[in-house]
Amino acid sequence: MKREDLIDMLWFMAVAEERSFTRAAARLGTSQSTLSHTIKRLETRMGLRLLTRTTRSVSPTEAGEKILRSLAPRISEIEHDIDAVLEIRDKPSGTVRITLSDHALESVVWPKLQPVMQDYPDIKVELNSDNGFRNIVEERFDAGVRLGESLDKDMIAVRIGPDWRLVAVGSHAYFEAHGVPQHPQELVGHNCINQRHIRSGGLYAWEFEKDGRELRVRVDGQFIFNGSYPQIEAAKSGYGIAYLPENLVIKDIASGGLVQVLDDWSPFFQGYYLYYPSKRQNSPAFTVVMEALRVRSPQSE
Repeated sequence: MKREDLIDMLWFMAVAEERSFTRAAARLGTSQSTLSHTIKRLETRMGLRLLTRTTRSVSPTEAGEKILRSLAPRISEIEHDIDAVLEIRDKPSGTVRITLSDHALESVVWPKLQPVMQDYPDIKVELNSDNGFRNIVEERFDAGVRLGESLDKDMIAVRIGPDWRLVAVGSHAYFEAHGVPQHPQELVGHNCINQRHIRSGGLYAWEFEKDGRELRVRVDGQFIFNGSYPQIEAAKSGYGIAYLPENLVIKDIASGGLVQVLDDWSPFFQGYYLYYPSKRQNSPAFTVVMEALRVRSPQSE
């Protein structure tokens, strides 16, 4: 059977089931005259009359009834199979790979994803914790998470977290033994806990700001880490001063495990953004993850 014959058969079925050209045309989204012409063309090609037409009704002939009984269950089965395929399409699945820092992972991404992903068991999320900058295209990540000020212009960025700041902290024992710095430049004479950027290999220069004045200080010390959490433990153990996201150490400050210094020099940084290439075709799984992370405006809550 040719493709056009199958389409005409489907139109014939609509007329036979509706027992009306008017209702069938409305169901098919076509005009009554076009539908009537199509049925006549089908009957001419087959050499059979399929419908009996009167001024009051339309009904299938014996030949039309046989075709209807044969086609109806097969068409129903095809429609069922198509619905099953569409259900798979509409059910998000697959793997979403994201590169991000340990701070972004613990403070923003995991708290937002953890309650949502239970509803999407077919989505796999790979969260690659790395404090360096990664080329998400070359390394085949679906997206990355960075501070807003670090984003490339050819990327689409979705805000996922609030602004935050870094704070300098140390233990009571350390400050009792070495004194409390009153200015960032005094950190040069202190034992500071450093962080190395994985990708660049360089040490992080501590960034400070006060009254519009920006200052970077390169510090030195006994320990160098590439993640935030070992720095916290080292600072609590009295090994020196660490410069860390405030939300990671606020409980330790409140409990007295850590002491914050240089508070008026601690700057705020633009919050985290999920970024991805502007030309990418987003999968349903990626859209679920992105919407789970997106910062909502008060109007949308």
